[in-house]
Amino acid sequence: MKVLVTGGAGFIGSHFIAHLKRTYPAYEVHCLDALTYAGNRERLREVEDHPGFRFIHGDIADENLVMALFKKEGYDYVVNFAAETHVDRSIEDAGVFIRTNVLGTQVLLEGSRRFGAGRFHQISTDEVYGDLPLEEDSLPFTEEAPLRGSSPYAASKAAADLLVMAYDRTYGMDVVISRASNNYGPWQHPEKLIPMTIERGIQGLAVPVYGEGENLRDWLYVTDHCEAVDGILHRGGSGEIYNVGTGKTWENIEVVKTILSRLEASHELISHVADRPGHDLRYALDVEKISKELAWFPRVDFEEGLRRTIAWHLEKMKTSRD
Repeated sequence: MKVLVTGGAGFIGSHFIAHLKRTYPAYEVHCLDALTYAGNRERLREVEDHPGFRFIHGDIADENLVMALFKKEGYDYVVNFAAETHVDRSIEDAGVFIRTNVLGTQVLLEGSRRFGAGRFHQISTDEVYGDLPLEEDSLPFTEEAPLRGSSPYAASKAAADLLVMAYDRTYGMDVVISRASNNYGPWQHPEKLIPMTIERGIQGLAVPVYGEGENLRDWLYVTDHCEAVDGILHRGGSGEIYNVGTGKTWENIEVVKTILSRLEASHELISHVADRPGHDLRYALDVEKISKELAWFPRVDFEEGLRRTIAWHLEKMKTSRD
């Protein structure tokens, strides 16, 4: 089997490539990545020298590159992790999000359609659903919930999802979509909440928290997400959407305090800053579908995931000093 993983030098994509090579060593895996600020080939050290791995430096919105690649390679699976993902950046400059997340997805879909690639797996996000009230008795989002993303980032991912489903309906393509909750783990970019808190806590620097930090998030350890994507890619129903999460939520301020306590850092490092425009209050996913249909359940609880993530950051910072 030959698999194209776009955005494979990113945080989640790199973990997924490593998962594929460990689980299916005979697979040929190609990684297409533009190596923007969020891409880092260091994340691919585990697979870089594997005979079944190839890295391609390129942009998913580059139609000439993508069409030539699909024509030459004949992929069995395409897994699209490539995306601009940071909400604050989308508020400052939405254009690049539209180009990568919408146009780039359309280019990949068209390449898959023209050259007969097999299943197309779109990696989406729970943010396409918008948010819920903070009261936890409000029902979580099912896969049938309407799309009402709050930020330009969320809107661009929702638009990409609609394109994927349109290619299913119009062209009969074999597509699946997964919508995951907040990921965390080793190699995440330090602008995200958990790695930012860990690294600033280690250095004794102020840790900014939006507003009062009451926003609720479901935290999914990255390797659990990779196992879910594996299951959906290989066994999910064609044209289906699957939510991926733990079903548990934590307040942002609780996450920050927990990390600082584990680092034995003062909670006085917490600096409350002006809230983000349109900041979603609460994300919560109904994950019954993936659990029932694919027998997927998260293996790593939040306490253990944080332990692993903090240990990784401590080792990374120790190594950089040495």
